[in-house]
Amino acid sequence: MAQPNHLKFDLENAAEQRGDDIHEEGGFNPDNMSNDEYSQLVRYIATYRDGRRQSVISIGSKGEGKSANPPAWKFWKKRKPVDGGPTLETFQPPEEWMNTDMRQGLSNSEVETRRKKAGYNELTTEKENMFLKFLSYFQGPILYVMEIAVLIAAGLRDWIDFGVIIGILMLNAIVGWYQEKQAADVVASLKGDIAMKATAIRNGAEETILARELVPGDIVIVEEGQVTPADVNLICDYDTPEQYEEWKRLREEDIDHTHEHNKEGEEEDEMDENHHKGNSIIASDQSAITGESLAVDKFMGDTVYYTTGCKRGKAYGLVTASAKGSFVGRTATLVQGAQDQGHFKAIMNNIGTSLLVLVVFWIIAAWIGGFFRGLQIATPENSSVNLLHYVLILLIVGVPVGLPVVTTTTLAVGAAYLAEEKAIVQKLTAIESLAGVDILCSDKTGTLTANQLSIREPYTAEGVDVNWMMAVAALASSHNVKSLDPIDKVTILTLKRYPKARDILQEGWKTIKYTPFDPVSKRITTEVEKDGVRYIAAKGAPKAILNLSNCSKETADFYRDKATEFARRGFRALGVAVKEGNNEWQLLGMLPMFDPPREDTAQTIAEAQVLGLQVKMLTGDAIAIAKETCKMLALGTKVYNSDRLIHGGLSGTTQHDLCEKADGFAEVFPEHKYQVVEMLQQRGHLTAMTGDGVNDAPSLKKSDCGIAVEGATEAAQAAADIVFLAPGLSTIVSAIKIARQIFQRMKAYIQYRIALCLHLEIYLVTSMIIINETIRVELIVFLALFADLATVAVAYDNAHYEPRPVEWQLPKIWIISVILGIMLAIGTWIIRGTLFLPGGGIIQKYGNIQEILFLEVSLTENWLIFVTRGGNTYPSWQLILAILGVDALATLFAAFGWLSGNPFLQLSSPRGAYVGRPDGWVDPVTLLVVWMYSIFVTIVIAIVYYLLNQIDWLNNLGRSSRSVHDTQMENIIGHLSKLAIEHETDPKTGKARWVMGVKAPEAEVDE
Repeated sequence: MAQPNHLKFDLENAAEQRGDDIHEEGGFNPDNMSNDEYSQLVRYIATYRDGRRQSVISIGSKGEGKSANPPAWKFWKKRKPVDGGPTLETFQPPEEWMNTDMRQGLSNSEVETRRKKAGYNELTTEKENMFLKFLSYFQGPILYVMEIAVLIAAGLRDWIDFGVIIGILMLNAIVGWYQEKQAADVVASLKGDIAMKATAIRNGAEETILARELVPGDIVIVEEGQVTPADVNLICDYDTPEQYEEWKRLREEDIDHTHEHNKEGEEEDEMDENHHKGNSIIASDQSAITGESLAVDKFMGDTVYYTTGCKRGKAYGLVTASAKGSFVGRTATLVQGAQDQGHFKAIMNNIGTSLLVLVVFWIIAAWIGGFFRGLQIATPENSSVNLLHYVLILLIVGVPVGLPVVTTTTLAVGAAYLAEEKAIVQKLTAIESLAGVDILCSDKTGTLTANQLSIREPYTAEGVDVNWMMAVAALASSHNVKSLDPIDKVTILTLKRYPKARDILQEGWKTIKYTPFDPVSKRITTEVEKDGVRYIAAKGAPKAILNLSNCSKETADFYRDKATEFARRGFRALGVAVKEGNNEWQLLGMLPMFDPPREDTAQTIAEAQVLGLQVKMLTGDAIAIAKETCKMLALGTKVYNSDRLIHGGLSGTTQHDLCEKADGFAEVFPEHKYQVVEMLQQRGHLTAMTGDGVNDAPSLKKSDCGIAVEGATEAAQAAADIVFLAPGLSTIVSAIKIARQIFQRMKAYIQYRIALCLHLEIYLVTSMIIINETIRVELIVFLALFADLATVAVAYDNAHYEPRPVEWQLPKIWIISVILGIMLAIGTWIIRGTLFLPGGGIIQKYGNIQEILFLEVSLTENWLIFVTRGGNTYPSWQLILAILGVDALATLFAAFGWLSGNPFLQLSSPRGAYVGRPDGWVDPVTLLVVWMYSIFVTIVIAIVYYLLNQIDWLNNLGRSSRSVHDTQMENIIGHLSKLAIEHETDPKTGKARWVMGVKAPEAEVDE
């Protein structure tokens, strides 16, 4: 064995990222370790075949978790209560449920009986009743107004109007319900793959099941690297099942241990060490609940909380409460009712309310004109020229019944498009947030890089055998080959290149104690024994390993230089050391690890910048490594140490400026991510944050759009708005493009629908007042029906994406919509004006005023969607067919005079020279002229729309500033955050006193 050569190196945080995005391993029992452990480890090294990283959220066979219920249309079939049946959050499992035999577990019949009472083990909201969901499409201010129109039509005994309005409502409800259900099914099929799994003892055997199938009283196996599937009371170590009897005895002595999760305000008793017996069984990561950065040791009888991660060990446990009755579940219940529908819902309410106000204004104007003309309230019955018919007409044209349905289904269909790109949308409003994001804070490992760690040529201290160093590195790693983190995995598998190191591992080693990595010690240590001699193997951050030994300044400087050289080459370095018996620690060398950037990352970042998206890299690596990675990715080199941002003594504004200008931060911990997001949001930026670990949950929740990357833990997925099943930055940027396309579809439809409402309101009210005429209400309802039919396919249109983050810009939408509505009304007035000419103006042979107006309005309104959608992409075939189908119907109406009424009962005042055919027919040549005129109007409108979008001030109207500087407030808060209360003793009087102090001195910012 080589003699110690005390060297030193100073890459402090080379392994700090482990505290954020890897799982610490362990779970060894000193009484049961044998040579077999290392034989299995060597066998794993020899037989391992490299493959693409598999996401933890896609493990499991296809089809698992899918409901066995019959299709929704088979309503007569008995359906299983997939939503958990009669589950209540307050359900208390009976005491006898806790008497399950650990070796036998529950039987299938017992499981079914308990599930009927306790429900499924999941926090998901109750599954929506499909019938009630369908009824929800008849609810809302806009829809209530249309339902009032139904009552008015019934009161006027206009049964055609009555039927068509009901048909419009039913059409919107059916189409909306079906499209949203189809899209939800696509997303749900992918969500089935991210279901948490659990290992339970059932019928005397271990079974891997969906975690949702657990019930109170189940015996489960809690294992390192996995998420705890319910509130679990620890029984004993997996390797010492004989301790089960001891657990039963303890439980009889203190039966309350199994119900501590039900005692409000007493959860902290779990940390009481007075009842701990023997060695800890597992270590649990409770950071998401308690904020503790270190894993908490758990002993026999302790409760391990639902959704916490197991960091070390493997044990049997008893499920004491399912998800809804767990500590986490009861906490979630407190906020379950507060379902924020986000900015999107507020925008829809704003538009709907404004349109309703406009409708009331136009109704009042029409009634005032009607009073001057002496119109009756509801007579004559067979004419549309009376006050109640005016109300009915204006309610139909002024209230866009399809607005809430089309926008919602566009989001739902968009979620299905994103699902095809392996992006699961947890809530529909996240699509709007993703489309508006202007800063993306991205992890390095696995997102910007390929997550394919490799160890380059190791550096060994003078006189140290590289095989011995590699064997020590393997000793100081987790040996649970089922759940290896990337660093331990690459360390162990590198032994394929070192056969002699593998031979060393088979020399009779026995593991005594394993201590996993934590962000404080920044190292892994394993106490082992061979031939009666105790060794301690250590692996971790170079400075942490260096601190274990005493060495000369020259040696330390040499190691610092070597470590710095590795960092500048983009290598993450791990130090390796060993302590034999009572001897001094021996530093063996360094393992330089390299995770290459993805081939498409640099190109994707350039593309993101073109889209107005700034990418900031947040990594746990040392700053030298982070800068080198940024250089390789052309990301910029303004990379700062995260401690400088948070604890560097910077003032408020300077701190925010640093965060805003930075290209990335190194040596990042989860609390740093949260701080970065908060600062950027305070400056007005919409921020997306990627994460994969349990500790990332707070920052994912805080961000405007939380993204759980491929391979993320269940806790990160639960906190995220969007879960990605495919790796890399390119998938995120692609999703942003799709989100902007979805946003464009909604924006185009809203502009179109507002313009339509204004078009008919302006034309009809002015015609009511000026010439005492209106388009018949029977034709009006069909105009509304055609408008909805034509736009059903908007959700499937080929939309373009904006080259910058999108916003609603309501002032711009209203200005453009008003201009388009006025132009459409002018176009209709022009064609109506020609009909006052002798011979009917544009009428070539014969025609009808009502039908010609109906056809012109229908054509110009239908074609307006082609204008508002923009000319960057060709319209989809679904949209073209829908529009052409409606145009054909409108033409048939005009050609055969359907619902035209008696022209002699619809005379204008003043009366025109042309009355029209009594049967309402319009000759084919006149129809062609109306078509050509409508095309001309649409072209003029398209030109005006194009010119409006070229006006800079209008394009920027309504856009919020993405870099808001409130220097005074930022400085006040910044200075307050630097203050500290200090305790001191007055040297003269000897009395204690508290004074204000400063936490850290001011720091300068590097440019």
